[in-house]
Amino acid sequence: MSEPPAALALRRMPADPTAAVLLMHGGRAEGLGPPPRPNLPQLRMLPFVRAIASASRTGALVVAEVRYVHRGWNGRRADPVHDVQRALRELRGVAGPVPVVLVGHSMGARAALRAAADPLVSAVVGLAPWCPPGEPVAHLADTTVVLLHDEADRVTDARATWEYLRRARARGARAAGIVMPHGRHAMLRRAGTWHRVATDATLGLLGLAALPEELFTGRIPASPARPGGGPRRPVAR
Repeated sequence: MSEPPAALALRRMPADPTAAVLLMHGGRAEGLGPPPRPNLPQLRMLPFVRAIASASRTGALVVAEVRYVHRGWNGRRADPVHDVQRALRELRGVAGPVPVVLVGHSMGARAALRAAADPLVSAVVGLAPWCPPGEPVAHLADTTVVLLHDEADRVTDARATWEYLRRARARGARAAGIVMPHGRHAMLRRAGTWHRVATDATLGLLGLAALPEELFTGRIPASPARPGGGPRRPVAR
């Protein structure tokens, strides 16, 4: 059986790295085939890659993305989690044991949160994350988690995101939630606000920018009523 392709796609690799940001895009709940070409969820993450790379005032920050073998989460297989874990091993091989912030959208955020037990990972930034009920949180006790969600999202549920944060904080995580006023799931409306807030949070978690401590000591957002009362679409994540 052949080895899977490299999971780590380097976008910025300094000669003497001191920290890293690893980004992962969304996908689908089910899908054993490879991500399509063009891969729209991956393309949506490119502005975040550029924003983080250009905003860093240090030339020692690695910026990279995760390549998935399969398009979907696929139930208990949790395929993208294994891809993130492989990417972290590959990152250690090229950059050494530097602190890493994982930045994921939707399914990618769920994979990032699952992979946060890796000793390299110091923090996770989740964008419109997929946090279904019962998602494990015990491994986050020594991890910082910042989750951004528009409560009008009809694909993933902001109520579940805030509940996930409450459970994570109860288990010792340094957890914070940020209500985004626009963008829904694709983060396209007022996209620049998403790029800026995610970048500020990421660099702040690496100690490269200011990040207010009250973000982590204040109240986690209340669970809103479901916008429009209708079901969310279950396919794209």
